[in-house]
Amino acid sequence: MITVMLVDDQSVVRAGFRVILEQAGDIEVVGEASSGSSAVEVARRLRPEVICMDVRMPGGDGLTATRRIVTEAVGSPPAVLVVTTFDLDEYVFGALESGASGFILKDCEPEELIEAVRRLAEGQGLVDQAVTRRVITEFARRTPAPATDAAVAHQLTAREVEIIGLLARGLSNVEIADELFIETSTVKSHLGRAMAKIGVRDRLQTVVWAYRNGVAPR
Repeated sequence: MITVMLVDDQSVVRAGFRVILEQAGDIEVVGEASSGSSAVEVARRLRPEVICMDVRMPGGDGLTATRRIVTEAVGSPPAVLVVTTFDLDEYVFGALESGASGFILKDCEPEELIEAVRRLAEGQGLVDQAVTRRVITEFARRTPAPATDAAVAHQLTAREVEIIGLLARGLSNVEIADELFIETSTVKSHLGRAMAKIGVRDRLQTVVWAYRNGVAPR
């Protein structure tokens, strides 16, 4: 059972999300919070696998709460899915920098929300398909090009670096496999090993790491 926490200042939104998620059968909503500050405390106490986080809330915004939850977590941090009405790059960009694992709009279909939670629980980051590549391009533009860390480069194989670079360009596993003429399962294996080496838990944070460490294409 996937444990989920809901964070939104509107009780009707939390109630709606609870109904949608719990009808899936493999998801249990274990807690709720109505502000960013209370979300930090509840997350620390309940340690859910996934947190559905609103952006704009009184008593502390969702991005600040996300950053605290991820950095202050004992052990593996929860995967944070930012759920918002604001289709703005600034919010998406801020969510990625704060350590969120995914981004989706509130007007998504119920099935999309359920699938997003499942993907994050499995360690697969997700960004709403309408903004994925636009956000990655913006991330590349805003992030200064650093010198590649020699120690990190030594840990990764040439193939792992190649796959991370293609991931940072916004390619899916299938597209990476087609590009390199290998099986999709091989891409997943290489990517999984690379993520373990660099200490990230999902695809989105792998992209963030790639740009911050000079592995992503410019």
